[in-house]
This record gives sequence, structure tokens and C-alpha cells, in this order.
Amino acid sequence: MTDTTRDRVLDLARRRTILRAADVERLGIHTQVLTRLVAEGALERVGPGRYRSPAARVTENHGLALTAAAVPRGVVCLLSALVFHGLGTQNPTEVWLAIDRRARAPRVDWPPLRIVRFSGRALTDGVETHEIEGQNVRVYSLPKTIADCFKYRNKVGTDVALEALKDAWNRRRVRMADLDEFARVCRVERVMRPYIEALAA
Repeated sequence: MTDTTRDRVLDLARRRTILRAADVERLGIHTQVLTRLVAEGALERVGPGRYRSPAARVTENHGLALTAAAVPRGVVCLLSALVFHGLGTQNPTEVWLAIDRRARAPRVDWPPLRIVRFSGRALTDGVETHEIEGQNVRVYSLPKTIADCFKYRNKVGTDVALEALKDAWNRRRVRMADLDEFARVCRVERVMRPYIEALAA
């Protein structure tokens, strides 16, 4: 391992916080360099094929960045999306992640994942991309997340869905048109309509 190679890898680790083995391979550098840097303490291994600098500044959304690095096609959803959007009183110990109904379940040591399988427009609509610690993280928009909470109310609790809806509306974080749209996408129009009408009254 030359000094130049070492510097290139460490510079990338500083810029991205979470460094994937695939990122290093794209630079034409053998992944054995990562093993050596871990052995000398210059990098930490945080999961299969994922590394970070010991001096990395991690944020409160570090778990989401780690998850996106491990499962780039997944979408942060439900309770984890509510927390990301600053709503509700929930503090999930797992990252709630939506994946395609036909996709293989990801194997991730950390953070623990709660996998929910979506399909069709319920999977693809309402996805936003946010940069967290240099990592692109896919998260459902707030109105889509609220509709998802009503759809999966047996998993998260009806009280959580209602709290999120009322809080978002009172803080003017959502528009009626968006709530209606995603209620249709998630096929929960009948469930949500009485609550939305009560808010608008």
C-alpha cells in the first residue's frame, strides 16, 4: 500500500463518513487496503463492506446513513421516517425500511432493521433523497409517511398515525391535496377521510 493510495482512501472516508468497499473498488484500489487500514486503526469496520474514520462526526441520523450504505434501494419508512421528519414521540430501536415485495431480505448486522414490504406505487411514490453524512438516503415524504402509518396501523398503532396526522397538520407541514393523493396511493382513503375532514372543519 503506497502512501498515495492510503491518502486517497482516507480522504474519501473523511468526505463520506461511511465508506463502502465498492467505493474503493471504483477508484481501482484493491479492498485489501481497507483491511490493512482497519488493522492499523486508521479505519473502523462498521458492517460488511462498510467502514468509517474513527474521527468521523456522526449525526443523530447515523443509523439511516449506515442503512442506506448497506441497502441503497431501500426507503426509510413509517416510524423511522416520522422521526426523520421531526414528528411524533416514537423512538424506534430499529430502522424501519421499505423494500420491494419480491426483494431478498437484506442481511445487516447493524443497525437492526424492521423490514416492511411494499409494491407498486406504494413503493415508488413519495420518495425523497436526503444527504446524510455524505450518503444519499431515500426517505418517504411526510404526507406519504402519514398515509403509510394508516395503512400499517396494525404495525405502528392507530394512535401513532393520528398523532402524526394532527401534528403535521397543526404545524402546517402537509397540504390536504398531498394527503388525499397518498391516501389513494396507499388505498386508505376510507380510513383517513373522517380524520382529514375533521381537521379541515
